Amino acid sequence: MTKRHYILFAAILLSIGVGAQNLTSSPYSRYAYGDMNENVPTAYRGMGGVGFGMRNNKAINACQPASYTACDSLTFMMDVAASANWSRYQDVTGMRNRANGSLEYVTIQIPLWKRWIALSVGLLPYSSVGYDIKMDGETANSEYSYKVTYEGEGNISQVYGGLSFNICNWVALGANVYYMWGDLARMRTLQFNQAGLNPTVQDEVLSVSDVRLRYGAQFFHTWGAHTIVLGGMLESKMKLNSEYVLIETQSLDSIPIYEGGWELPWVWGAGASYCWDNKLTIAFDFERQHMSSALYNGMKGHYSGLQDCNRFAFGIEYRHNPLGRRYVDQMRWRVGASMKDEYLASIGAKRYTASIGLGFPLSTIGTIVNTTIEYQHRGKKSGLEEHALRFTIGVSIAENWFFKRKL
Repeated sequence: MTKRHYILFAAILLSIGVGAQNLTSSPYSRYAYGDMNENVPTAYRGMGGVGFGMRNNKAINACQPASYTACDSLTFMMDVAASANWSRYQDVTGMRNRANGSLEYVTIQIPLWKRWIALSVGLLPYSSVGYDIKMDGETANSEYSYKVTYEGEGNISQVYGGLSFNICNWVALGANVYYMWGDLARMRTLQFNQAGLNPTVQDEVLSVSDVRLRYGAQFFHTWGAHTIVLGGMLESKMKLNSEYVLIETQSLDSIPIYEGGWELPWVWGAGASYCWDNKLTIAFDFERQHMSSALYNGMKGHYSGLQDCNRFAFGIEYRHNPLGRRYVDQMRWRVGASMKDEYLASIGAKRYTASIGLGFPLSTIGTIVNTTIEYQHRGKKSGLEEHALRFTIGVSIAENWFFKRKL
């Protein structure tokens, strides 16, 4: 078996693992579709999660399908990432710590025709649910006391295939096709402490199986030591092929309820990056999700509890000397920050993230180990407050598979 076969075999095994992972332990994932992922590669997470205006032959940028033609025309690329997350949650019931880890994604990129057409495929998370909350209480007349437990788990995963075309020397267009699948399961249990009272259990499962599209465009130009990239992304609103099951169990009776009416929202974003002398890169992103106009459980807007949300991201990458002989000259230093609204109107909180990252080139010039540490805060002291640290490590492998050696 050749080295190439080992790489592909490892990618298949890792892809199977990614789809089975639970990527969050946040109580905020209790609502709607849970925690939604931006699908930014590890290299750009250290820059605050930018991506729409990033165009680099050392990273597979799955959030911007127009970027694939930035790859070398002779190089096969693969990016694999895993993360470890530590979180602290605090509310009126006290303080809790949670830790979890998971494989994040597997992506592959292949040039199809010189520098004009390129292909990318991979497996990515779309959203995740994972929480376990226990609360004690009593009835208004203090006659009965009870315990309420909220539990949830599951994720929606997606495999994608994307094509990118350079229509001229300064414009690239691209599109991703995603197949989404998965289950989001939530359970609420009301247990009385007094004997003779039966517990009440409410189970709900949202099952998803559907296809969606994302379109991207980039405009880029280089003069001298300066490069500017402008990028845009669009996803149209679409009806989500899904099944919702609600089972309420009381006194040993179960009633299944099937309801419909789920949609994925309009999503659009724009970004820009400036690179000087292949040393310093500065980038900015903006993204908007029109959640209020999308159906959730047959309702929208104020009735569904969903609201439109914005995300802002800013990042910087620096290399001291790309042609230097010292190892430190080749390392990539990254820093960034982002702010995102929560799409649940009842939460009324924002998510703030600060990140730092390092890129470590290996002896083979095309392979880079990227690491990122992100600190995240969301919520209010008067309600549920979350502090989280996430460490992500990714390996971006690049090999000349398509070079024809002369005998």
